[in-house]
Amino acid sequence: MTELAGERETMMRRDMVQPIMAGALAAVVGYASTFTLVLAALTAAGASPQQAGSGLFSVCIAIGILNVVVSFRSKVPVSFAWSTPGVAFLLTVGEPIGGYPAVAGAFLVAAALIFLAGLIKPFARLIAAIPAPIANAMLAGMLLTLCLAPITAVAEMPLLALPILLAWGIGLRFARRYAVPIAVVATGIVLTLTTDLPPGALDGTWPTLVPVMPVFTMDAIVRIGLPLFIVTMASQNLPGLAVMQANGFTLKPAPLFLMTGVSSAISAFFGGHTSNLAAITAAICAGPEAHPDPAKRWPAPVSAGVVYLLLAPGASLAAAFIAASPPLLIQAVAGLALLSSLAAALTGALAQEETRLPAILTFVTTASGITILGVGAPFWGLVAGIGLLIVLRLGNAVPASAK
Repeated sequence: MTELAGERETMMRRDMVQPIMAGALAAVVGYASTFTLVLAALTAAGASPQQAGSGLFSVCIAIGILNVVVSFRSKVPVSFAWSTPGVAFLLTVGEPIGGYPAVAGAFLVAAALIFLAGLIKPFARLIAAIPAPIANAMLAGMLLTLCLAPITAVAEMPLLALPILLAWGIGLRFARRYAVPIAVVATGIVLTLTTDLPPGALDGTWPTLVPVMPVFTMDAIVRIGLPLFIVTMASQNLPGLAVMQANGFTLKPAPLFLMTGVSSAISAFFGGHTSNLAAITAAICAGPEAHPDPAKRWPAPVSAGVVYLLLAPGASLAAAFIAASPPLLIQAVAGLALLSSLAAALTGALAQEETRLPAILTFVTTASGITILGVGAPFWGLVAGIGLLIVLRLGNAVPASAK
């Protein structure tokens, strides 16, 4: 009996170790792959190094708590993350009228819309009605400029960029999952050897939450708040639900939208952007890699949440270091991290022949970077693609006798 009990205990430990390791891996990959992108985007939107660090710190805390509480209570491997497509979009819009307080106001508007999507079911259905190829094409257009940054960096600063690109390529060949974290480590080494921090740059880098009083301006709401909401719903929440469904977990989206809306609103008061369902890292936590038995995968997001909470205190130090680094080099690392997202978005956009032309129109319109009536290119890309799709479908619906 004692031996049998010992074997059971060993089996239970093994059952826990596998999902815990998978969750820790998901958090490290998610953080290391895109934390530079988050800091660069918040800085580009007008945040000071302290505000950018506070924004990253607050979002880490938010998604850490969401991962731990929701998965532990539901015993379902629900994963949460920050909006990587959202910060990629933010990197392209620049500082709005009203500065960073106006950005925080736009974050709060996006959070309120996410909350309403959970409260008003037709609202969620309307977002879900955006054709996936059009949403993917819009995302691809947004990512294109940033994904060109590694090539631009090699041309402009080859001695700094080539070692990073080489490290990424070697990682891709021998440890594919760790390729981007390896590139981040290589970037850290390059910057440590070549970047001179100005006096006092590390003062106040102990992690602190810096309050930002939101200011509401039409410019920031239209240019940042509304597109951020659409991008987060179309490129994070909906794919996140699809990933869970593909792994055998059917979720009720409304409560999840309500919770992420509230957490995003709280983060906005400290300069943080939106929290949402994870998509890429959810595949690690909810898939067979976490555990062969789906019922035993829920500890993976709990583990990921704990790791995010442990990583959060490094946000301010990272922000100070990033602020003293060449912006193009930071964008290059972010571009490497987003190449797989660009490939997936293009694949999804062009997969179906009947939606290929509308998707291409969405892609080129979004990638053009145009601004009309103060509204940015992603919105017009969405309008152009859906408009052409409607025209083509109406044309196909005309009876042959009427032609």
